[in-house]
Amino acid sequence: MPPPIQATPASDDADVALAWYEHLPAQGLEGVVAKRATSVYRAGRIWAKLRHAETVDADVVGYVGSTARPHRVAVRLPDGRRVLSRALTAPLSAALARFIAAAGPGQRAHTDDGERYTTTEGLVVEVEAGTTRHATVSVTRIR
Repeated sequence: MPPPIQATPASDDADVALAWYEHLPAQGLEGVVAKRATSVYRAGRIWAKLRHAETVDADVVGYVGSTARPHRVAVRLPDGRRVLSRALTAPLSAALARFIAAAGPGQRAHTDDGERYTTTEGLVVEVEAGTTRHATVSVTRIR
């Protein structure tokens, strides 16, 4: 497991940062952060982050939240891992709610990390995988 604090390269040259972004993912570079040199860290989204990601299709195996407003989905990734997504956007939540209502009641289950969700099946979503060191994924659309 990597240390909680990691040294990272910094540059004022956008071309250098772009070269790092394009050529260093194999060495573990997740992406780049664009910010003013004088900007201090504050909670929230004040810095722009550009991360490497690939989209893959994942089977929806469940959801977290109510059937009328799921706020996360449990997906089975192509490698077989079952993980929870990041929070869903309002339009995705509404579309998934219609599907969940039609699918009927589900059972309680757990992700590979032990997080609880309610089961459902028969839906595939496109997710961004590899956007962080963590197991969560971001749903981009329903297939």
